[in-house]
Amino acid sequence: MLKGKAVVGQSGGPTSVINSSLAGVISKALEEEAITKILGMNFGIEGFMNEDFFDLSAQSPEVIKGLRGTPSSALGSSRHKLVEDDFPVILEILKKYNIRYFFLIGGNDTMDTVHRVELYCREQNYELRGIGIPKTVDNDLFGTDYTPGFPSAARSNILNVLQAGVLARDMKKVDQFVIYQTIGRDAGWLAAATALARKKEGDAPHLIYCPERPLAPEQMIEDAKECIRKYGWVSIVVSEGLLYKDGTPVSASQNKDKFNNTEFGAMGGASVALNVHRILTDALEGARGEFQITESLIMSAFDRSEPQDLDMAYKCGQEAVRLACGGTSAVMVTIKRNPDCSFSLGQAALEDVAVKARAMPREYINERGNDVSDEFLNYMTPLISSLPQFVALENKFYKE
Repeated sequence: MLKGKAVVGQSGGPTSVINSSLAGVISKALEEEAITKILGMNFGIEGFMNEDFFDLSAQSPEVIKGLRGTPSSALGSSRHKLVEDDFPVILEILKKYNIRYFFLIGGNDTMDTVHRVELYCREQNYELRGIGIPKTVDNDLFGTDYTPGFPSAARSNILNVLQAGVLARDMKKVDQFVIYQTIGRDAGWLAAATALARKKEGDAPHLIYCPERPLAPEQMIEDAKECIRKYGWVSIVVSEGLLYKDGTPVSASQNKDKFNNTEFGAMGGASVALNVHRILTDALEGARGEFQITESLIMSAFDRSEPQDLDMAYKCGQEAVRLACGGTSAVMVTIKRNPDCSFSLGQAALEDVAVKARAMPREYINERGNDVSDEFLNYMTPLISSLPQFVALENKFYKE
């Protein structure tokens, strides 16, 4: 039996369920004889390298249970990209504290961190069990049917578009278009999910544009005009990572983060929704409209979290500990969809997951590139619980 301390950290953007995964790690680790103490990185790998740790073994049962109902990242997050000089420092700290179990909860960049740390330790003959626990609202991790955090963020976006659609419908004599922007750097999963807001013909959203397909402004204008002709208004959802055919970001952002990713939305000082608003304002000859950008608000909207999402996040944390204590290393916990649309857990090699973004399959987007397909709706429906049902007045008008 490999005995030693365990350490867990959270990285990247938070979600409304990431702390549920943390609770799963802590609760399971407390049961394991092989784990002598559970440490928490205070602000991710940066806190680790500063030897700044929470004593998670000393947390009260009330706090551990409460994590399952708390949004954001309780440990504090980080977006530090490891450089070669970091690895000897990390190994020295692992040895100093006799840390043998290494868990990180995060997205594809986080999986790269776990992968590189675990691999370096293996090359230096230091036995370490490194396991990644999936998290990202973008839903762009390879190897898993969906990523914990995505269903809850999707629900938040769906509710925003649903309720903004009711407002826009009733204000169409004042504003003829409304543009809603979702996060999603490389993949349009969140934008596409808003299609579930529709219950009948004419409901928002009318048009959905994802980064998997380049935006053709002339075609978008044509589509918007047709919706206004049919309904008197148009609801458009755009993903922050939307590109033109030449690869230029629609947001016009030129900023890069530490991982050399384009910074979209507020972080990049630019906005897809604002620029699409300008395109439509210029093209629709006096039509008014508004744009709506929620940015990171959906990451902490616990009141909109999906119960199934919270449960699976917790189970992913527990499974990571179970795998590590059973001798498994260099994998990420995954979620598998069963034929009956229930879900179970699996694993994927970290080297197959790290730094890669999973785009939406081509068949999930319609031919014109302005909406989702039935295949996507079939994928998405089991992830979202019931939504509110609104009514409209019947077309019964008074006449003398």
